[in-house]
Amino acid sequence: MRRTYLGEFEEIVLLMVAILDGQAYGVTVSQEIEQHTGRLVTFGTVHNTLIRLEEKGFVKSELGGATAERGGRRKRLFRVTALGSRALQDIQQLRNELWQLVPPNTLKLSGL
Repeated sequence: MRRTYLGEFEEIVLLMVAILDGQAYGVTVSQEIEQHTGRLVTFGTVHNTLIRLEEKGFVKSELGGATAERGGRRKRLFRVTALGSRALQDIQQLRNELWQLVPPNTLKLSGL
């Protein structure tokens, strides 16, 4: 089976969609990434990443109900698919395996 790889930002966005559990849309994903990582991201960057993840089959979207706060416009809500969930599990497993390979003294501060 051919594996689709995720870039770092795609991984962060996909993780945030999973964390938001059905309540993820561009603005909330942007705000949560900034809050949890301290990384400033634009809505456009997040939106483009969500669309790319949807094209790859890692998330799916549907329109939520219209809200007064958005002038009656509907939000596009994103949810992680089974493929996206599997990709996150694979990434976590790979990272854990790689961390286990780091020699114990490698990451100690050298005092420089």
